[in-house]
Amino acid sequence: MRAGVTVGGVTSLHPARPVVDAGAEPRALPGDELLESLLAGTAEDEDPVTHVHRLAARPSRVAAWPDWVGAELRDRLTARGVVAPFSHQVAAAELARGGAHVVVATGTASGKSLAYQLPALTALAEDDRACVLYLAPTKALARDQLASVAALAGPSVRPTAYDGDTPAEEREWVRRHSRWIVTNPDMLHRGILPAHQKWSSTLRRVAYVVIDECHAYRGVFGSHVGHVLRRLRRVCRRYGAEPVFVLASATVADPAAAATRLVGAEVTAVTEDGSPRPGATFALWEPPLTERTGEHGAPLRRSAAADAAGLLADLVQRDARTLAFVRSRRGAENVAEQARAILRSRGRSDLAAKVDSYRGGYLPEERRELERALSTGQLLGVATTNALELGIDIAGLDAVVLAGYPGTLASMWQQAGRAGRAQRESLVVFVARDDPLDHYLAHHPRAVFGRPVEATVTDPANPYVLGPQLCCAAAELPLRPEELADFGGPVAEAQVAELVAAGQLRARPTGWYWAGRGRPDVDIRGSGAAPVSIIERDTGRLLGTVDGDASHATVHTGALYVHRGDTFVVDEFDDEDACAVVHAESPEWTTVARDTVDLSIVSIERTRRLGAVTAHTGVVDVTNQVVAYQRRRLGTGEVLAEFPLDLPPRQLRTRAVWLTLDERAVGRADVDDAALPGSLHAAEHASIGILPLLATCDRWDLGGISTALHPDTGAATIVVYDGHPGGAGFAERGYAVLREWLQATRATVASCECESGCPSCVQSPKCGNGNDPLDKRGAVRVLDVVLDELAAAPELPAEDVAVTRPPAPFATTVTQETAEPADDARQAPDPDDLVF
Repeated sequence: MRAGVTVGGVTSLHPARPVVDAGAEPRALPGDELLESLLAGTAEDEDPVTHVHRLAARPSRVAAWPDWVGAELRDRLTARGVVAPFSHQVAAAELARGGAHVVVATGTASGKSLAYQLPALTALAEDDRACVLYLAPTKALARDQLASVAALAGPSVRPTAYDGDTPAEEREWVRRHSRWIVTNPDMLHRGILPAHQKWSSTLRRVAYVVIDECHAYRGVFGSHVGHVLRRLRRVCRRYGAEPVFVLASATVADPAAAATRLVGAEVTAVTEDGSPRPGATFALWEPPLTERTGEHGAPLRRSAAADAAGLLADLVQRDARTLAFVRSRRGAENVAEQARAILRSRGRSDLAAKVDSYRGGYLPEERRELERALSTGQLLGVATTNALELGIDIAGLDAVVLAGYPGTLASMWQQAGRAGRAQRESLVVFVARDDPLDHYLAHHPRAVFGRPVEATVTDPANPYVLGPQLCCAAAELPLRPEELADFGGPVAEAQVAELVAAGQLRARPTGWYWAGRGRPDVDIRGSGAAPVSIIERDTGRLLGTVDGDASHATVHTGALYVHRGDTFVVDEFDDEDACAVVHAESPEWTTVARDTVDLSIVSIERTRRLGAVTAHTGVVDVTNQVVAYQRRRLGTGEVLAEFPLDLPPRQLRTRAVWLTLDERAVGRADVDDAALPGSLHAAEHASIGILPLLATCDRWDLGGISTALHPDTGAATIVVYDGHPGGAGFAERGYAVLREWLQATRATVASCECESGCPSCVQSPKCGNGNDPLDKRGAVRVLDVVLDELAAAPELPAEDVAVTRPPAPFATTVTQETAEPADDARQAPDPDDLVF
């Protein structure tokens, strides 16, 4: 371990040497020099960098202004420095102008906004009654784009935000007067479409619908958004409008297909990026193992948060404007505070004041102030969640630090792309967490730099999505038979029949009507759990909110809660009223929730027999309950105490992939009865950690259990399930790429330099059993047997079987990793950065 002074629990990377000559003016260095300066004085055997990749600069390709762009708009753009548009901007704008739905899928900071601003603002100038709906996945992006449009639009456009921050007294004004309405899918779903009669004058005049950063809409959330957009098209059509959809996306695989699935209509893709790209130095960085040990004596690496905080402090001291992306809210708070502590220890309190954190859950006025300070350069370093990943224009960043893999390559490149100052080379550092996937990527650079980014995955036919969305559509306007084609055709017809049988829809000669009282209450982000308000006990002040799905694990009674560097302890958590009361306290411990999981197999949809091993995919019922929490010492993770909790269980019906090993397979793996549970458990943890490499999901989107004898299978079993009602396609993807998935899992476990298992290979940060038992060597042998059977099996399509099992849950001793969100570590943008 590199020698250094520990400040606030963080070992600074280079505390013994002056970072900047005290008599010299600090300057930001090009990326390669910046990396060299960060590593200066590091012994070769302590070098944390496992690979350095250099991204070459790319020149720009421009095109002539389209003839239909008015002189006034061109003059405004020229005044803002846009002398000539890039080729991809013109290509997308021409398609939209011609009436085609289009998605422009180019790199970060490639000017995708102009691709929709040109046709949309031109249409508004030509028709003083036309209007535009702009949808953004985050508030930060929405406000940024609002300012951009306001600088270009004529006085009659009156661009305005319509979201959860819009005061009630202003909403009527927006409906009556704004011609560029900046909103989001949540508000469209809950506020606009159910009240379409009030919005009729707007909806009949919608010329364009802009869907920015559309790659953010995937999984269950994306499937809901797809149906919300179908409902929008349906309502607009009823009022006589057929708006053109213009989508903007980061680089993703097959953007045309993904956008077509999202909108429900044919979309043309523009993917040739004409914008210039400054060069970048991209370093893979793995903190070394330390002498400290965690659970069950496993060696611990220096944490990714510690190294990210040290890097952030060092980069700020070099006058390098830096974003550090951290995977959780609490992590963002901690990284910012630790970076400030390092700078203060160096006598640079002036620089410590230029470091802050940004995340969802802050109050609107706090977010606006931070965005302003970052954009103007008042802040030099910001630790953020994915709330700043999307779109907001932050000019002149010199460096980006990624504290852990963000879940997909698309997100990784999106975050990395925030860096770049004109043609000045930037620095990107990916700091691997103590996690199987991060460890794999740090040592397999081709998996980062030699692999295409993922396609976004949605499943509009998911009954947990389709049924509620059909109810919403029927509540807005009676559903007619010919309209079901937009919602899935035969699948929608079958779903409507079920809704009629359940009494939720009523069939009439003119169509299907909503039969419920009030309007359908549908949460497009998942389970429907309401956000939990965090209230300070002594003042009654609202500190922020926590996603309801995460509340049991993060703001239970006794939990430690962090807000902008201040720590609080939860005095009382009221699940029914969605409220947590806290008091300020700075203890020397943190808290970790413990839970139990019961899982039963409802039905097996596909199975593949591989000799002594069988692979299955199907529907399962999962019952999860947070039953206790541990206090753990900061820095070491030592368990200080455990306290019981009395929280209600939560039910989930979802989809899963599972493996069963018969007695022959267990015998060949050479694991005895005592070692089998730990071997299966370790293989389960590692496989969950690696599946996001292939399934475009996040570890926190998945759960799993393992047991030496599962009551439903009668055999040793490993189950990995989607942590979303109805499933999100991740388990099916694992089933489809089983060999590749398990090969990467086995390589990760076998190559880890730890002796008996650590967080880089088989330990999980969210294990409900406290990572006990785990058997690393046994896991490798179990995986070897499964891979041997896969290698011997013929490459045949999976056999479809119709085996239905009763859905009653069972109670037995299993080991599990639950699908609980870690603050905002999910791939989708933090819900608290949105409207509701």
